[in-house]
Amino acid sequence: MGVLLQGFYFGPGHVHGVPSPLDGDKTVPFWWDHLAAQANMFRRAGFTALWIPPPLKGASGSSSNGYDEFDDYDLGDKDQKGAVPTRYGGREQLERCVAVMRANGIDIYVDLVENQRDGDDGHFNFEYVNALGQPASGRFPKGPLDFHPHVPEDPGVFTDEFVFGRDLAPINGQGRHVFNGLLAAGDWLTRSLDVQGFRLDDVKGVSTQFMVPLLNHGALAGKFAVGEFFDTNVGLIQTWMNAVQHRSSAFDFPLRFMLATMCNDPGAFDMSTLDHAGLTGADPLGSVTFVENHDTDQGEPIVRNKMLAYAHILTAEGYPCVFYRDYSTDKNCFGLKPEIDPLIWVHEHLAEGPTLQRWKDPGVFAYERLGGGHLLVGLNKDSITRTIRVQTGFPPHTQLQDFAGHAGSVTTDGASMVTIAIPENANGRGYVCYARPAQVGPFPVKAIATTQDYEGAGDLDIQPAVENQRTQVCRIFAEAHTVIEARFFFDISHWAGTTSIQLELENPAGAQVGAQKFGQAAQQGSGFQFRTNNRGFHSFFVEASNTPPENKTPSFRLQVIYMAPQTA
Repeated sequence: MGVLLQGFYFGPGHVHGVPSPLDGDKTVPFWWDHLAAQANMFRRAGFTALWIPPPLKGASGSSSNGYDEFDDYDLGDKDQKGAVPTRYGGREQLERCVAVMRANGIDIYVDLVENQRDGDDGHFNFEYVNALGQPASGRFPKGPLDFHPHVPEDPGVFTDEFVFGRDLAPINGQGRHVFNGLLAAGDWLTRSLDVQGFRLDDVKGVSTQFMVPLLNHGALAGKFAVGEFFDTNVGLIQTWMNAVQHRSSAFDFPLRFMLATMCNDPGAFDMSTLDHAGLTGADPLGSVTFVENHDTDQGEPIVRNKMLAYAHILTAEGYPCVFYRDYSTDKNCFGLKPEIDPLIWVHEHLAEGPTLQRWKDPGVFAYERLGGGHLLVGLNKDSITRTIRVQTGFPPHTQLQDFAGHAGSVTTDGASMVTIAIPENANGRGYVCYARPAQVGPFPVKAIATTQDYEGAGDLDIQPAVENQRTQVCRIFAEAHTVIEARFFFDISHWAGTTSIQLELENPAGAQVGAQKFGQAAQQGSGFQFRTNNRGFHSFFVEASNTPPENKTPSFRLQVIYMAPQTA
């Protein structure tokens, strides 16, 4: 199933998000660049997907962590709310980060905030600048009748007790303006970045009648989704999952808070309650497990024995998510990478199939994963070493290795039973992971090309084609000796026989290496290919000629397929 990395945190001294040069220290890299620089390391450690924070411009500008979303079409390249880039960087840096992750075989999950918008004029009016910086000209403006309480609360909302901004009403809003606008914006975002999945923020406040059409719309269709239904009631989470027709999985908050008690207050916790616990126990294929996230880390953190919780989610069923601040060795992070990495290897190579409980008492829980070659796991919350004898599914007289590195090898007896000693719970290291001996090493990297769309229009963030004016569309970060493929789509409304758009490509040295003129009769989606000589930023430009008065600045969509370097 893979291992997900939550690729951000709200650290001490950075309550608005990760460190950023926008705080004043120019030696600090933008977050998108910092993530890109670690892409190859992430994949070789075994991560298969990266969850990035909301990438759109927030109401608080350079201080925004992204959850106060303002403009649905500003990825950090419009001058509004006091900044051009977001706290995490500009659009070009974000697209480069995604491309480098894809070159390392890592999927990208983007955080979708569909419950609220912030930064209006005080009267529920939202207006945006366009690519030229002109006010009140950007796509998808909003007014009072797009929001509750100016219209009734949408059906299929589980709660509105938490108010994080102006409450969007995609179902009951006037004329379905918000419904259609959010679907179009989600499709644009997905295509612009090349997204493989979504983390859905605060789904309690979003209509389930909207969520299903959203996740089945355009480029979002068929992609992974996980909802933040912040509740410890397994049945209530399952009710939400049923309401969205199981189009989305959900984070296992019930299990997380059990693990928090196990770690923070082991004396009060009964380890036997972990047997098929939480959402994972009821629906392992629909559950995303986690130990910490950006919210719990700020409000209800696990402050001791955290590795015992990671040992569980990385060996049990469910789709595990590792928190960047726990994993990373960055300043203000907890540096658990050396201990988490072996567990990622165990998860990806050994932890398969259903779970069978092999031992449980108030201090120890042991279980076996029955798929593949089998995996026997023992978790001990006690302050003493616990020795247990258990039945296993391994053949008789099979030598077993502890891949946690906490105990020596053991061998099953003639009845396939084995005696294991689980070390004391010192700093959360009371766990063992037994399986047949194997060679442990870094994960291979399978490069994947990136497909990103760049749309130019009068109300977007990229200018349309302008008559007799050569305009830069984008720069893409490509590897040497790989192919860049350009596919061009354009609005030919009212075109004459002499109307055309010239598309050009320059290499990192500024030399033109590709060009094509598209006239009225040109096939939509046609284009050209270029094989790169050097790695670096390659730039696309457009220029229109003889455009008619009715379509003076034609809109277009440039789709670029390319391979980024594996190291940024």
